[in-house]
Amino acid sequence: MITLSFLGGMLAVLFVVPLEQLVYIHIKGKDILSFTLWASIEETFKFAFVYFIALRNKKITDEPVDDIIYLIISALGFVTFENTLFLIPSIRDGNLLEVIIHGNLRFVGASLLHIVASATIGISMGLSFYKSRGWKKIYLSLGIITAILLHTVFNLLIINGSQINILLIFSGVWFGIIILLLLFEKVKHLKTQNYER
Repeated sequence: MITLSFLGGMLAVLFVVPLEQLVYIHIKGKDILSFTLWASIEETFKFAFVYFIALRNKKITDEPVDDIIYLIISALGFVTFENTLFLIPSIRDGNLLEVIIHGNLRFVGASLLHIVASATIGISMGLSFYKSRGWKKIYLSLGIITAILLHTVFNLLIINGSQINILLIFSGVWFGIIILLLLFEKVKHLKTQNYER
């Protein structure tokens, strides 16, 4: 199931890229609306694929942390394929230095952003694991909206940022990873807390 989630994340790219191109053609530019739509498409498709592969099966996702794990795996599949497509022109042209520089920047920035964004949705689902169906939907909606906002803000700052700002942005992403780890621990102990009540 983990392998299928990874492959599902990769498969989502094939649907996302044409839709993002349509947005670019019709809006004709890189503005807030474009970036919001691109982020919405990516986060929605990443979630949808892993939802139908793993998340809706409650025999598989029977612990609060399971949703987080499968969403992160799906994000890893997505960024693996997306980064590959991004680097293919440089590889084809034999520009090794550009591959190394862009590859590292993509890892530090875009790859970690996708992990944080997908994990945000997973954490929202994990926090609502023992709540009613109505609350689960609210938490899920808030998680997806937060992931889209994080993704949009990151892209806007990268496009409009100076080199100093980019370093601050990447630092922010790493800070997000730390917050993610702390929240993961909180979700992991929800079951124990639930029994203690």
